[in-house]
Amino acid sequence: MKLDIKKDLYKREKYLNKIRGFYHECEIIKVLTGVRRCGKSSIMNLIMQELLDNGISEDNILYFNLDKKPYNKVSKPEDLDEIISKNSNIDGTKYLFIDEIQNVDDFEIVINSWREEGNFSIFITGSNSYLLSGELATKLTGRYVEFNILPLSFDEYLKMKEYLGKLISSDNLVELRNYIYEGGFPYTLKLDSMNDKRRYVQSIIDEIFKKDIKKRVKVKNKYSFDLIMKYIINNFGSTISIKNIAEDFAKNGTKIKEETISKYINALVSAKIIMPCDRFDVKSRQVLKGEKKYYLSDFSFYYSLNTDNRINYGPALENIVYNYALSKDYSVSVGKVGKLECDFIMRDNNMNYSYVQIAYTILESKETEDREYRSLESITWDNYPKYLLTMDTLLQQRNGIIHQNLIEFIKNDMNF
Repeated sequence: MKLDIKKDLYKREKYLNKIRGFYHECEIIKVLTGVRRCGKSSIMNLIMQELLDNGISEDNILYFNLDKKPYNKVSKPEDLDEIISKNSNIDGTKYLFIDEIQNVDDFEIVINSWREEGNFSIFITGSNSYLLSGELATKLTGRYVEFNILPLSFDEYLKMKEYLGKLISSDNLVELRNYIYEGGFPYTLKLDSMNDKRRYVQSIIDEIFKKDIKKRVKVKNKYSFDLIMKYIINNFGSTISIKNIAEDFAKNGTKIKEETISKYINALVSAKIIMPCDRFDVKSRQVLKGEKKYYLSDFSFYYSLNTDNRINYGPALENIVYNYALSKDYSVSVGKVGKLECDFIMRDNNMNYSYVQIAYTILESKETEDREYRSLESITWDNYPKYLLTMDTLLQQRNGIIHQNLIEFIKNDMNF
């Protein structure tokens, strides 16, 4: 088969570095998940290009994008099996890439059978977490590894702008505002007008509903679904519960059952539009059930559904740090510290913790400074690092807490 690889792609090293160790693994299926249009296909192309650059023959690389011709009609497992079989009569390891594999019913059977051959390194992508539910998760326990791809984090946004030759302001705050308004979908950086960017994101929302939600979840009332979606998106970074949402709707004359709200929120999470952040008791090291926060996988979802262009920097900065931490493979929770709350508890893959508080500034008053330090200073039972990230350029150190400028912290790709 003729291999059609996109050239001149921005190299998302943050994700490639995570995947490289698995390039030649035939026992482990590499699963790339993420919201639609976040760049999964581009990362696949980058992987294929690296394989070619390292001496792998083009004949040994099989790539099928099931959203595009001539493979967009492939929907049955036997059809998928046939196109793989037709193109796999080559000696040596075959590198099999399948884009948007959830388009095929019961694809797990086919993927598992080719993995069993022992000479296929398999990469698949999907736009929602249903990809890892059901058969794939049960049949392939321990035989796949998931890589969650996000839209561009702020540091990637700046690097991609530079790569595309776009004008970058010397004022960090200007670029931060641009990032918040535009979002991090890679294609939006190629569009010049804000109107075009918003229209493009709206098309993504429509596509997600049709392909990732409507096909999987029975939405009886589209109006109710849209109400819930807008409510969650408009309250990103706020602590909410299913019960409180139902009560808020009831006050405004709209009755929606709690189970319906829960089902639709789960659909939004599965489609990767929003991401849940559990509350975590710092002392007991236990997740607290009930209330949680939701953050946006991309800011543009908010501005595409609202006419208000004001920025609430509190939740916006939290969301930026949350997405950045996820892109670096941290597990993130909201921290409960007695009666106080720490914005985030980060845990890396080595089970090391760090505590992070986020504020626009601590320079307004002594009262503001004390408030932002209070929850971090109350953590006295371990010696994990504590960070206070603000937009301030005048930095201070207090009781061992590391005060950093948030923008510089992310631009310099620093770790917690």
